[in-house]
Amino acid sequence: MDLNEDSLMYVCICNAIREKDLRCAARRMNGDAEAVYAAMGRKPQCGQCLDEAEEIIAEEVEAASYPAAA
Repeated sequence: MDLNEDSLMYVCICNAIREKDLRCAARRMNGDAEAVYAAMGRKPQCGQCLDEAEEIIAEEVEAASYPAAA
């Protein structure tokens, strides 16, 4: 993954979770945002990030379900 602006974007300000870190954790851990946050040693605080986090996690789950291109 390139270090572009999107990968450096904070998804969760309360926990200082960047998109690239959330995507990495989502690839290693199955579950919803709360489960992925817990795997990162964090938990949702204000909850404003949860919708965006769920979308990012869903993208990673979907990407993982496709076989790698040869």
